[in-house]
Amino acid sequence: MTLKRQLFVASLLMLLIPWAGLQFVLELDQALRQQALQQLEDQASQLAQTAGDRVPGMPVITPQTPAIYVEKLNSPINLDGYGDDWPGYDEGEQFQPWQTATPPDGPPANTTQPVLRWQAASDQRHLYLLIRISNRQPVFFNPGAPKQNHDRLRLWLEPAENDLTPENQPASWLIRTPAPGRVYGITTTEQTPDYRVNGYWHSVGNGWQLELKLPRPAPGSRLGFAARWQGSQDIEHTSTATNPLPVLAERNPELERALMSGMNKGQVVRLIESGGWVVAQQSTPSRQERPDFETLSYLDIAEHIGLNALRALVQFYQPTPATLAANTHQLTMDSLPGKGLVRHDDDSIWLMTTHPVFGGRTLMLEQSLDQLLTLSGSALGSVIARSTFIIIGLTLVLLGYASWLSWRITRLQRAVSASIDQDGRIIDTLPASNARDELGQLQNHFARMAHRLHGYNRYLESFSRRLSHELKTPVAIVRSSLENLSHSDTQEERSQYIGRAAAATERLRQILNGMSEATRLEQSFDHADKEVFDLAEVITQATAAYQALDQQHQLSYTGPESGISLTGSPELVVQMLDKLVDNARDFTPPNGQIRIGLEQTGHDICLSVFNEGPPLPDSPGTSIFNPFVSVREGREEGHLGQGLLIVRLIADFHEGRVEATSENYNGMSGVHFRITLPATRG
Repeated sequence: MTLKRQLFVASLLMLLIPWAGLQFVLELDQALRQQALQQLEDQASQLAQTAGDRVPGMPVITPQTPAIYVEKLNSPINLDGYGDDWPGYDEGEQFQPWQTATPPDGPPANTTQPVLRWQAASDQRHLYLLIRISNRQPVFFNPGAPKQNHDRLRLWLEPAENDLTPENQPASWLIRTPAPGRVYGITTTEQTPDYRVNGYWHSVGNGWQLELKLPRPAPGSRLGFAARWQGSQDIEHTSTATNPLPVLAERNPELERALMSGMNKGQVVRLIESGGWVVAQQSTPSRQERPDFETLSYLDIAEHIGLNALRALVQFYQPTPATLAANTHQLTMDSLPGKGLVRHDDDSIWLMTTHPVFGGRTLMLEQSLDQLLTLSGSALGSVIARSTFIIIGLTLVLLGYASWLSWRITRLQRAVSASIDQDGRIIDTLPASNARDELGQLQNHFARMAHRLHGYNRYLESFSRRLSHELKTPVAIVRSSLENLSHSDTQEERSQYIGRAAAATERLRQILNGMSEATRLEQSFDHADKEVFDLAEVITQATAAYQALDQQHQLSYTGPESGISLTGSPELVVQMLDKLVDNARDFTPPNGQIRIGLEQTGHDICLSVFNEGPPLPDSPGTSIFNPFVSVREGREEGHLGQGLLIVRLIADFHEGRVEATSENYNGMSGVHFRITLPATRG
């Protein structure tokens, strides 16, 4: 699996955080709904008691009681025969509160038969009726032939049963017209116009429509009407209920004001008759105000989008709500649960409960779920929404970072592959990296390793040539001596050839010993014991021995004779100094100077050897401390450059480092070797 996929899978684990938050939100939502439902039931009980104290004087409307529902108006209706200023007109024909006359034996099977529909409304002074006959073209009244068939409307009004005042007496009116336009009601008892009952008659669509205004009847009154177009006065082609007449059902303003005082924000209360008619309804606005998106920042808009998604998730896991037509004036209580969630026409979710009221009525109380914590843009919802966006952003950042790392690793891989051919040769160097992270350091280590391997490969390629050159001369001497030995006649000649062969053989032995000396030294490190010794005394004694044995060079020592402690092997240190001095002798001219120095600075000890002579050659690709490296030209056959390798190995064993530079020392040009060793503490 690639690094990008690994980081992507790891970042997906962070999604457990919003998932756990969502689970908590769902549990909190359920707990809040249970708590809110309990509070709602207690509140509904109190409101039901308030409503029960004020409904005894109201008529009971049972499911068998015919009724005409009267909508509440805030302003008078303009009588013109059209319904453009009636409630619900702007919402479309299907949303208008039409009531339909149903024959006693059920709805007509033939939809082409005339259908009577109506609406009723009141502004507390007048009662307005909008009556429509469909599927019938009107036949207007002919004053010259009054008995001829024509369309007319019969209207009846009966006072409440307990209303015995003289002004509230039964009344009936006949409404007909010779042409569309203004009409007046004609009292059926006196056959005189009653100008209090007036309106407009118009033809509309496939029928006709009548808009009437009459004085507002007293509470509890009954009102009915029938549309006729035959000659007989006893035949009612379509009408409301006539025996008994429908009662006028309307909302009670005093009861609504009483209920308003006991409601909280974001609630809707309805008082419903047993017949389903809503006789009281009040609502309080929610505390939450919709934000003005023009004033929101991009972060706020993203947060609102996240909150809406959270609401959708919570609603998805909620129980399925029942459908409730919130804008209707009649509800079928049998189709609704006693309590639980309901959905309005605008897809809003409400928590609903019911409570019985005196007279078989039902009080329905609803609470908007936007008031609850989990669905109202609360701090918890905001935190979850923001954390989700942050995690998505972090995931994208991690994927981008993984892509960048993958690109860097791929580039390093290609560079490494390009630096090595199919035979394993280092054919090119790796570019150095300026990055300071681990990947940059790895690339730099690879670059240094490739550089060293490149130099080592160059040496290995020249090693066979150098070894062949070193072995060719002694082998040739041995061969020629043996050939001449077979042809020599005197003992003196034979002795001479035998001596030459023996010298060449000794030279071969020295070459082989030099090749294996470094290996034997590394093996001896495993058995060497470190001890604390005075390095100054060892160097002083070794320098004195060198001065006594070498009369061709001027050897000198600069440093203390004692007092410098070192933890290590004195024998190995002397061997390291021997190799440095031997190397200095090889390059120092006769009577030249070789200076040995020793000093301690802080926690470091510096052992130095300077020899007068030629500087180091300029060969940046090769280190003189590497194995089988020799920069000698025309000097001492059989030398394979193992001395300085031994110096480096012994320095590494003592946790030190060695370096060589060409420099001028007191007016002399030469080479300066420095070995830095850690001093013994304590």
